[in-house]
Amino acid sequence: MISRIWRPIKEGFLGVFRHGSMSSSSCIAVTVTLGIISLFLLFSVNVGQFTQGIEQSVEISATVDYSYESAQQEDRISLAIQSIDGVDTVTYYTKDEEFQYYLDSFSSEETKEAFRPFEGENNPMHDTFYVTVKDGQDLEAAATAIQAIEGIDSVNFGGASAVKLMRVLRSIRFAGWFVALLTSLLAVLLISNTIKVTITARADEIAIMRNVGARNGFIRSPFVVEGIIIGALGAIIPVAVMIYLYRSLYEFTGGYLISQMFTLVPPDTILPYAVVILAGIGILVGLLGSFFSVTRYLRWKR
Repeated sequence: MISRIWRPIKEGFLGVFRHGSMSSSSCIAVTVTLGIISLFLLFSVNVGQFTQGIEQSVEISATVDYSYESAQQEDRISLAIQSIDGVDTVTYYTKDEEFQYYLDSFSSEETKEAFRPFEGENNPMHDTFYVTVKDGQDLEAAATAIQAIEGIDSVNFGGASAVKLMRVLRSIRFAGWFVALLTSLLAVLLISNTIKVTITARADEIAIMRNVGARNGFIRSPFVVEGIIIGALGAIIPVAVMIYLYRSLYEFTGGYLISQMFTLVPPDTILPYAVVILAGIGILVGLLGSFFSVTRYLRWKR
């Protein structure tokens, strides 16, 4: 049992060193590929956080019509808003609180005094509900549903520009994952071609093994191990570079870009997962590339 496990491992390592130039080219291909994937991985995760931050900062403000500003009517409106699909939180502010917030937005005391006559009964503000949604995709639909509630005077949520911004950020994130997938497939093809050259060079040896009754699994296993080793070796450099560069970027920027809204995911949160993902992709790419190449060759020589 031990010999069956040890044989493909030993021959896989020997194959890597025996075909040094070809293995090196495959390792470089995996390194470059995983380097690109690491960039898009970190980019996509951070864009996802940016999008989430924007979604959480965008609120729907729904003002109540003057003729519906009674406790009973506003309780009904509040329940109606909470029942809308996608709504997360509903916060209520009276017209007096809205007016005070408006006054506090001015730094000049003279300006504040100019608006004092509008306090109390002359207050032109409305009682207002501030609504957040669970997902930015629900923002426009929730705003439309709130506007249809009896007693709502007006609804504001930033309009189509806010929805468009979130859609663009979401599209950028998906594009990053798509590019990462394409580069992974490219690495599979490169490793597959390298293993194919290795198999061709050992065609006589493989033919002898088949003539003495060796099964396909016995022939295939060393090549698969060789591909896994190539993928694992190719992941070492991009993983190390990714850790160093992302930690340096986080420390240099203080953890955010442009403003506090665009915060970076902390290194200790994202890097452990990113390391596992990159190493896993490297090993998987090597495994698939070698497996498909050997399987195709063995079927062709059957």
